[in-house]
This record gives sequence, structure tokens and C-alpha cells, in this order.
Amino acid sequence: MIGEGGKAPTLSAKASDGSTVDIGAPESKLVLFFYPKDDTSGCTREAQDFTAMAEDFKAAGVTVVGVSRDPMNKHDKFIDKYALKVPLIADEDGAISDAFGTWVQKSMYGREYMGMERSTFLIGADGHVLKEWRKVKVPGHAAEVLAAAKI
Repeated sequence: MIGEGGKAPTLSAKASDGSTVDIGAPESKLVLFFYPKDDTSGCTREAQDFTAMAEDFKAAGVTVVGVSRDPMNKHDKFIDKYALKVPLIADEDGAISDAFGTWVQKSMYGREYMGMERSTFLIGADGHVLKEWRKVKVPGHAAEVLAAAKI
């Protein structure tokens, strides 16, 4: 599992906007926010919050990308439905979420299952993790990430 100060994996992935995201060697600071599922209340709110601040992140020289295990066609519908301005990665094979340790055992109503832990990572241009947030609570999170990215 990768944490603060650790080196991000040398993985690249195609994003919904057609760009290729080099996770271990980004061109500038990179925010990866991992979320469980497209078009659910918390995930929608989080994506909308990052979208609302997309220009602020851009002005700070930071790229923001969402990651879930949903397929790209589902991401496309999610982006269109909510006019999202942050690209999304379809981590269908789990390589990225496994590398960051965000695919975890969860439990609900006494039932255990594997699922995505809502987590965010700020990665520096040198590929090292500058800051990590685990078990994220959505309200105010995007603003907190932006503040950390400006440092």
C-alpha cells in the first residue's frame, strides 16, 4: 500500500477525456480521488465538488482525476448527466486501486464484501505521494485537497 512519502506506481491509464495519465511520473501535481461507484449520492457530490473547483486546481497547476472500477461507458454517462469537468479512469482490472490499497474489505448490515474505499492522493511531479486522505468524508474535502495542493 502506498502512503505519504512513497513513490506512486509506474502505471498509466487512459482517462475519459482521451488523455493518458502517467501516475508515477505526472507532468505536474496530480490528484487521484478514488470513489466507489458512478451516479451514487456521495460519489456524485464528490465529483461535483471537484468539478466546481476544476479551474482553481488548474490555476494551481494541479491535474485532478477520479478513479473507480466502473467501466468507461458508465463513466461517460456519469460525466454527461452531471456535466463533470474532471476526467475519470476506469480501473476495471483493479491495478490502480490495488496499488494504492483502496480496494478493501467492507461491511454493511453484517455482510462483508470488497469495495472501493473513498480515498484521495496528492502526487508531486516527482511521482511521490505528498498527501493522502483515507476514509474520506465528502463535505469540504475538495477544498481541503486544493489547499494542500497549493503548498
